[in-house]
Amino acid sequence: MLQLTHQARILVVDDEEPVRRLLCECLNGGEFHVAAAPDGPAALQAIAEESFDLVICDVKMPGMSGLDLLVEIGNGFPDAGAIMLTGCDDVAMAVEAMRAGALDYVLKPFEPGEIVERVRHALGRRNRSREQALHLFLLEETVSQRTVDLTRTLSSLNDASQATLGALVAALDARERETHAHSHRVSDYTVYLAEVLGIGDVELAMVQRGAMLHDIGKIGISDSILLKPGELTEEEWAQMKRHPRIGAWILEGVASLRPASSIVLAHHERFDGRGYPQNLAGNKIPLGARIFAVADTFDAMTSDRPYRKGANYNQARAEIMRNSGSQFDPAVVECFLGVDPAVWDGIRDRAALSKPRLTAELSDLL
Repeated sequence: MLQLTHQARILVVDDEEPVRRLLCECLNGGEFHVAAAPDGPAALQAIAEESFDLVICDVKMPGMSGLDLLVEIGNGFPDAGAIMLTGCDDVAMAVEAMRAGALDYVLKPFEPGEIVERVRHALGRRNRSREQALHLFLLEETVSQRTVDLTRTLSSLNDASQATLGALVAALDARERETHAHSHRVSDYTVYLAEVLGIGDVELAMVQRGAMLHDIGKIGISDSILLKPGELTEEEWAQMKRHPRIGAWILEGVASLRPASSIVLAHHERFDGRGYPQNLAGNKIPLGARIFAVADTFDAMTSDRPYRKGANYNQARAEIMRNSGSQFDPAVVECFLGVDPAVWDGIRDRAALSKPRLTAELSDLL
């Protein structure tokens, strides 16, 4: 947890001297360092000269209003939080201030004890916000650092063989431990469905690579989240849902793989528009991603995991039919249903026999 390493510094801004004095008296108990300013310009000068953790500001002041001051603070001193003071008839203005970034508002007249508690609460919110911002910054830094070497490796695929690409994907699958050869199987399933649907050779190659590399963005997800045995928290799930954008970003940096980035970005979209990260619906989802969605679900359901045995073909077929038109494109589902189950068995068996060797170099990247 990010902790305060100094007395929280509070700046009280109000054009009424008795109110300023009362607020300072309420907060001057040793817990906070308190300063005061009579108007917006004086407050900005004080903030420029001394760092403040929190500004308590009256909404209505002559000249520069509290809202104007809030905007100036947000633009020039984003580390400073703000609490707005308002009368009962100015609540709408206080709500507007909250939308503009204020942490809280207090109605006049106020109780001294209430002020102290609201300040503590606002400082807590400010610190949590700074923690989250720092966490996001460090996450972005980690993704960037880990992507440098990965992108260099991917760049070599301009002239690399399919076997090299296969080795990279095997290393990605091995990171999750439970999904060995998943990317190869789902790629082969996707390509077969794409061929049945009449997709040409050029686009077929893009679909194949997009399906195989669909989860490459998970390189930017912490192992503590990716490998967590229990249910993810809301914050952890938000981090997990970033992997399509991370994956697309990685592929966009490699000329030969750039066309496949659209499939990687959209591989968790749903036909009804309730997927992520862009909430695309229907034909706005790239066809390759719509095909992949059916193939991925089929493989996920029919694969054995340590905690359960895979479903049989009929169970997977029933689930895919049930979600036709919601999760899946009905045209792709119809195509899937027309394929002899023996075809899927053959693809699975071939994938099991052709597990690529993990090279030390690629394993080190992950």
